[in-house]
Amino acid sequence: MTQILSQLLGAREPTFRLGLKQLERASGSTAEDIRLTSEINRHVHERLRSLGLDPTDTTGRELYAALMQRVYDDNAAFQGLLSVKHNDTNSMSGIERFVSEMDIPREVFALKSLTAKKLLRKHPPKKAMKRLGYRSLESMLKHESVGLLFAAAQITESPGWHKSINAAYRKLVPNDFECRDVQVLAPTNQRWEKLSAEYVLRTKHNIMSFRELGAIVLLPMPLTVEAAPLTATLLTLQAINDIRSSSTYLKLHQVRADFGTIVAAITQGEPLTKAEVAGSFLPWKLVHRYFAKHPEAYNPDLFEPHVHKEDLAWSQAEDALAAIHPRFAFWQGASHLGLLAHDTGLSHSAGNRGEIVSLNLIDALLSFCNQLPYERRFVRYARDHIWHELMLRYMHKGNIERNVHEQLSDELLGSM
Repeated sequence: MTQILSQLLGAREPTFRLGLKQLERASGSTAEDIRLTSEINRHVHERLRSLGLDPTDTTGRELYAALMQRVYDDNAAFQGLLSVKHNDTNSMSGIERFVSEMDIPREVFALKSLTAKKLLRKHPPKKAMKRLGYRSLESMLKHESVGLLFAAAQITESPGWHKSINAAYRKLVPNDFECRDVQVLAPTNQRWEKLSAEYVLRTKHNIMSFRELGAIVLLPMPLTVEAAPLTATLLTLQAINDIRSSSTYLKLHQVRADFGTIVAAITQGEPLTKAEVAGSFLPWKLVHRYFAKHPEAYNPDLFEPHVHKEDLAWSQAEDALAAIHPRFAFWQGASHLGLLAHDTGLSHSAGNRGEIVSLNLIDALLSFCNQLPYERRFVRYARDHIWHELMLRYMHKGNIERNVHEQLSDELLGSM
């Protein structure tokens, strides 16, 4: 079973097996990998049957083709909900309205608009101002939201400008932040279409997320990409979770003297905690998901008064979609599902190293949008979720849970 899980993850051996043994020793628990592998196998078989496939006699290519057809049909249902066509360049504004109506947690701890504008006055994004057609900085600050201005600067400004902004972030204090809902912004005018076209073509994505601003920008799509609105919706919901996770990290660390340094750090990558498990520091996002999944583990002495239980809520994108259309129930609980595909089918025979076919909805959508052949299909999101699911199971065991609490407590008190 450990070998199967290793293959599902595409892990390096013997590194994975040694790391698993460390997790078992640290948690005082064994066989979590066996239980997880068995559950993945059972749930994938259920999905296969719902697709009209035989779990004992289906090839990877057949499964992939069935998933692509499923995405095609689901996208048609979603288009009816969204009431826009996939080749409409303003479809992102439809997603903005659609997401704003979803019943999901959305409060974040984000930089105040007034403070962000002060930063832009000290470090004017001149190239962005020119590309957006403004003659003065004040006019641009008046007519464009802060999130859109930082997005324009991200696209146009030099590394030197970004370095100066990052240095300014290090001087921020908790009073520069406020609690409000995350902003989802979708510019639609022609200047934004021209500004974003090259960027979207180069990066292959149109969603920009700013953790410190609590803002997500949905850039216009210059090309006709089938299922782009559905894909953008899933990625937007994922970005909201990401921003909320970083938000709780900032709220929890506002008692520290180096708060500004922490703000600057989260703009560069996901925050890590000082809680060490099996030789690695736990990502804060994983800790956040752990307390969302196991609210009984929440310790008010550790988190309050800055972070409350509701701050640690986590919204599964598939659940949010299933709540508005029954078709998406197929994808619920499937974010960490994948099956090893072999030449002779989907068997797990020992020594027959297979390749994963992902049942993660984002993997399926990205494969569909990019019209990828079976050999180039996306599997990254499924593998990330499999690893997170394994870690969450070991974290729930007493030894690691106590270690996480102790390490977080030491970290929060260390620089007060």
